[in-house]
Amino acid sequence: MMETFFQTHAFLVEHFNAPIRRSLMDTIDWSYRLIGIRGPRGVGRTSFLLQYATENFRIRPRQCLYVNLNNFYFQSRGIVDFAGDFVEAGGLVLLVDQAFKLPDWREQFCECYRRYPYLRIVYTTTSVEPVEEDNTELSALSRCYVLHGFSFREFINLHTDNEFRPYTLTELLNNHEQILKTILPKVRPWQYFQDYLHHGYYPFFLENHNFTEALLKAMNMMIEVDILFNKQVELKYLARIKKLLYLLAVGNASAPNVSRLAEEIGTSRATVMNYLKYLEEARLINMVYREGETFPKKPAAVMLHDTNLMHAVYSPDMSEQTIMETFFVNALWRHHTVNKGRRDGLFRINGTTDICVCDKNKRVKNTPGTILARYNTEVGRDNEIPLWLFGFLY
Repeated sequence: MMETFFQTHAFLVEHFNAPIRRSLMDTIDWSYRLIGIRGPRGVGRTSFLLQYATENFRIRPRQCLYVNLNNFYFQSRGIVDFAGDFVEAGGLVLLVDQAFKLPDWREQFCECYRRYPYLRIVYTTTSVEPVEEDNTELSALSRCYVLHGFSFREFINLHTDNEFRPYTLTELLNNHEQILKTILPKVRPWQYFQDYLHHGYYPFFLENHNFTEALLKAMNMMIEVDILFNKQVELKYLARIKKLLYLLAVGNASAPNVSRLAEEIGTSRATVMNYLKYLEEARLINMVYREGETFPKKPAAVMLHDTNLMHAVYSPDMSEQTIMETFFVNALWRHHTVNKGRRDGLFRINGTTDICVCDKNKRVKNTPGTILARYNTEVGRDNEIPLWLFGFLY
């Protein structure tokens, strides 16, 4: 059986082609013996493991092996004895995809850690947290990282063969005019921006199939498998969660009327709030709160996690302003606290910086200290920064 897995690994690596290298590859401390890669469906978790194998190991000697726990073989045998066979055959690094599909996978990984001191395991799992608390032993033994979809910077690099680096928010706010001088002579970002908003966040746009259909399939799997499986939600409630997501998608990023949503999907207000949390963990929505507030309070705004989801669901009422605000929140939420301001389009970042998302031609009250993130433009000056540049934050 081990030979079959080696053959599969060899086939996948030999036919693997990554047009862009994910920056997370250089962020990870690879010295850890247990490394977790978390992320929602569609962002490229499997490709990330194969890219690591391709960059760091030859197919022979067989020191690295990719396995997917969707394989029924592991449902009967588990991973501990299999890892032992791999180590005995000279294996050093086991790449385990879809770890959450295996019952007691946390305990089994900890057992591997104790039994095989020279084995390193890199595993992927969903962004949705399980109902039970995370195993404290695994938390202590492993280092977990989050894989996101493509940033606008990565999308630009892919299509132009440039190697623009990411910038910190401080760099962007203080030196955006200088940063623009390094980018604009080489590329016209606005020419690529609409494509990114439509299909650039999820790497499978590179594959030869209908992007929207593929994304809708991934969205359904996020709900049907990641949420229902990990949160132990009964199948009969699936339609309610899907309907809730649709109602949120057509709600134009406004503050949700939780009582009305509960009535429309036929459940309680408390259950709606739980469903909102599940959808956020699955990276289907972002909940934006007023400063000083957080879950379980009602959010000030609910928007889809990224603009690709907006186009996939498609609401004829979705405005350009809502699309641009969704892009902005998606670009910042990973490493920054994003709160809703009191005015339309206004967000407070990290409790200190006010940024207003607005069209280049919109007249905005010039409040001291407020940054204007302008869309429909490539350039900026003083306190005005082109919105697309926030896509260079990671």
